[in-house]
Amino acid sequence: MKAVTIGKYGNVDVLELRDMAVPAIGPREVLVKLRTAALNHLDIWVRVGAIPGLDLSQPHILGSDGAGEVAEVGAEVKKWKKGDLVVINPGISCGRCDHCLRGEQSVCNSFHVLGEHLPGTFAEFVKVPEENLLPKPPDITWQQAAAFPLVFLTAWRMLISRARLKPGETLLIPGIGGGVATAALTIAKTIGCTVVVTSSSQEKLGKAKSMGADLGIDYTREDVAAVVYSWTGKRGVDVVCDSVAGDTLDKHIQCLAKGGRLVTCGVTAGAKPQIDFRRVFWNQITILGSTMGSHQDFFEIHRLVAKKTVLPTIDSVYPLAEVKAAQKRMEEKQQFGKIVVEI
Repeated sequence: MKAVTIGKYGNVDVLELRDMAVPAIGPREVLVKLRTAALNHLDIWVRVGAIPGLDLSQPHILGSDGAGEVAEVGAEVKKWKKGDLVVINPGISCGRCDHCLRGEQSVCNSFHVLGEHLPGTFAEFVKVPEENLLPKPPDITWQQAAAFPLVFLTAWRMLISRARLKPGETLLIPGIGGGVATAALTIAKTIGCTVVVTSSSQEKLGKAKSMGADLGIDYTREDVAAVVYSWTGKRGVDVVCDSVAGDTLDKHIQCLAKGGRLVTCGVTAGAKPQIDFRRVFWNQITILGSTMGSHQDFFEIHRLVAKKTVLPTIDSVYPLAEVKAAQKRMEEKQQFGKIVVEI
């Protein structure tokens, strides 16, 4: 099969389209013939070797998101048959530890992600456990089917399962434009929240407002905390959905109302931010970590996508052979929404 791989860490030039063996499946695994895949920042972090402790067998196939057709099922698989159209939950858990048994798969002691720890979806075929599949919603496109799983699962987990965002609350989303940020905007507006977004791009702020954002702030020209404080009547926002961290994290904590919650899933601006903890305890701020989501989280967001209550924003589409150009677009922060790969 054709697959996009890395044989070493580095810039986009280390990406290579090569022939790889079709994965052999176990008794409870399913082989999926992929129609579409989608990019995430995770693909870049894996490619450049930015994930501590990640020991990959190379060449390694990148890609976490994917949708396609069941090509083969293991001997013990009961849920699926050849020809079924499916979307993939890219978070793989053991199913046996205490966390898995209580339905918290993303806290599994051996949690893995396709394309990070395991061979991924930038390929003609991928194998996954049978429980990591749900039917492709019939009324959405193949591009949308590949674009929603990781980012909508992550955003749902952050906002609903972890931060307990409620209708009528105010949410701040820093760095609008990426997949998780645009998914969070979509979810928050769907449940009836007021949403503030930030960006250095007027174009992205305009697109966010067209999606329902109530306020857009250019963080290169304005003091985000001061604007939020004034705009909310000196109260602050209830929740910050942060995948940025870095030097801006303390500023985002300043945006929170007393008793507010900051939920974080990533560190695109840096992994070791400095924050003033006096504000955290004095204002009784809650800081929540979040990674991917449980099978129940995936089921919930799949249900909303199937009803077209929420849908991913598609930025652009590339053929598998042009993943270098696709990753370059993401690295240069040109995208607004999801970059999709057609296979």
